[in-house]
Amino acid sequence: MEPSRRLTAVLPCNDLDRSEAFYRRLGFTHRSGPDDYRMLADGRGGELHLQPAVEGWLVPGRNPFGLYLSVENVDELAAEMGCAAEDKPWGMREFALSDPDETLVRVGWPSRLLPARENAPLE
Repeated sequence: MEPSRRLTAVLPCNDLDRSEAFYRRLGFTHRSGPDDYRMLADGRGGELHLQPAVEGWLVPGRNPFGLYLSVENVDELAAEMGCAAEDKPWGMREFALSDPDETLVRVGWPSRLLPARENAPLE
């Protein structure tokens, strides 16, 4: 199979084990890599590489990094993560949370592509 064009995020982390455990909850599994560099994949095209942060890169409360994960089962995943997904004015159903290093992680899917829900707002 020929490789396809894609973009993979390489995310600095203070604790690789803790970060990997967090992203496992979002559906990623360890694919390969040495102990000090983790390559994760979700089996649906999503890839994330975790590397040790250089000292001083990740200041608590000031992490500049962010990720957006597009998943069809946004409500189910939100419930698993202890969050609630919301319909946003830009047409996405989303929730947001922070990883162990306070990286913003938004998770969403286009509202129009989701099955009808009880009490869903009219568009």
